[in-house]
Amino acid sequence: MKKTLSITLSLLLLATVLVSCGGKEEVAATTAPAPTTTTKTVETKAAEPKAEEPKVEEKPAPAVAAVEETKDEGVKFVISNGAEPQSLDPAKVQGVPEHRILMALFEGLTSIDPKTANPIPGLAKSWESNEDGTQYTFHLRQTTWSDGVPITANDVVYSWLRELDPNTASPYAWFPCMFLEGAQAFNDGTGTADGVGIRALDDYTFQMDLIGPLPYAIGALEHYSFAVVPKHAIEKYGDQWTQPENFVGNGPFTLKERIPQSKIVCVPNEKYWDADSVKIDTLEFLSSDDENTNYNMFLDGQIDWLTNVPTDKISSASMKDSYFASPQLSTYYYVFQTEKAPLDNVNLRKAIAYAINREDLVEGVTKAGQTPAWGIVPPMAGYDALEFPFDSDEEATEMAREFLNEAGYPNGVGCPTITVLYNTSEGHKQIAEFVQQELKNKLNINIELVNKEWGTYLTDRNNGDFEISRAGWVGDYQDPNTFLDMFLTGSAMNGGRYESEVYDTLVREAATIADSVERMGVLKTAEDTMINEDCAIVPFYYYVTLNMIDTNVWGGWYTNTMDYHPVKTIYKK
Repeated sequence: MKKTLSITLSLLLLATVLVSCGGKEEVAATTAPAPTTTTKTVETKAAEPKAEEPKVEEKPAPAVAAVEETKDEGVKFVISNGAEPQSLDPAKVQGVPEHRILMALFEGLTSIDPKTANPIPGLAKSWESNEDGTQYTFHLRQTTWSDGVPITANDVVYSWLRELDPNTASPYAWFPCMFLEGAQAFNDGTGTADGVGIRALDDYTFQMDLIGPLPYAIGALEHYSFAVVPKHAIEKYGDQWTQPENFVGNGPFTLKERIPQSKIVCVPNEKYWDADSVKIDTLEFLSSDDENTNYNMFLDGQIDWLTNVPTDKISSASMKDSYFASPQLSTYYYVFQTEKAPLDNVNLRKAIAYAINREDLVEGVTKAGQTPAWGIVPPMAGYDALEFPFDSDEEATEMAREFLNEAGYPNGVGCPTITVLYNTSEGHKQIAEFVQQELKNKLNINIELVNKEWGTYLTDRNNGDFEISRAGWVGDYQDPNTFLDMFLTGSAMNGGRYESEVYDTLVREAATIADSVERMGVLKTAEDTMINEDCAIVPFYYYVTLNMIDTNVWGGWYTNTMDYHPVKTIYKK
């Protein structure tokens, strides 16, 4: 299995490099290239994005094109966005459905190139760093909020401190803590806001101090935890500031209507600094996690961009020109609750991890070309995925049974029934049923499946209210660190309550290392500690992203390893 997996991962790595044109340090030229190297007091600028992106290769249109043009709506673009979003407040969310919406409503210091997923200028028109890459200075555009109020560097300071403030209780506050000097202390209550390394040098100049020479920092600033939000609207309307009648944003679109459990409707933000580039008149995000219904709506012309394809429809969908499957920088995995019996027993965790046949899972259940995974970090430039510690399923099963004996449950005798939590999705259900069968057949362990809707699932997972929980992680930037820092002790994303002084030390040490090869080596040791020594999680596979969109009708939509598709660049051909 090692040899086969090595070849597969090598091919995936090649595909990843071809799509992204290299890692963080080798950025391909684009219509709006981003600064990615750090040089002392040398300003790095990028060309302004063109009003229209180059067209992709022409493909035949489906029988029904989902383009609607009316006097009131103009060009309408409809997205199947998955579950109902938790919130439209960037400080209150943590999921992919929310991210797609927030990319339309807000813009941080940087944005995303739709072809490469590399950072490009956003609210900041340019930036430079000091010599060792620990301090960045950003030069902001002179632009306004959607209500015409000027946006200043003080808004950036306010927004980031609000995210970090423990009173905000942001589920993603841990993320800026991995970058900003003094952020962790402020967030955990041992420091103050004044101690956070951010400041407004003047109305249009913002500066941040990093915890170390982080080569991936600029790429992370697009994330909604670094979003810039309107202080004046939040202070005026409180928790109601994201209601359509009160909403103020700075993205290419603004909020027009929200119908819970149905849809979110957006229209162009006329005050946006690059408003001329926006070619969609009405943007709709449909809130539905019924994959089969969404698929049928796409076929019927009611959805323009389908963001997922039901497993049982992949075979037929893949025959269509509107089907796009591409490697994604993301991993599907299960999390163990390591604080509570019986899964506080590392040998029981290892028994479960070794018993699940990933190749059978991706070939017989998911069927979309996913790559079996043993580690959490997908292969990327400069970083190889962890190898499987066995050569066959027979060997893995034998090892699993040995771990089960060491755990005190020979042939599963005495092992209590274990619950597996997953959020509503036919695909997640099928995977959970596969795991249930594997553990029963190989280890005689009984598994109970627990299905909950998105919001409740997230609450239970974050609170550690589970035994085993489904999880998936899409990299927030193109570096291994984005898959590892969330498992640090005390991280809000560490629902399994994994604690390891060795792991914490390694991940934090890596943040101080400037040499790329040395840093990658330290991160690999950290990953090995969490997976092979402590078995805190069970990775299953590296994702292949599945989308359907008729690129004969729509331009400006491209596949990339982050599966990021800014709606700002999408236009009707």
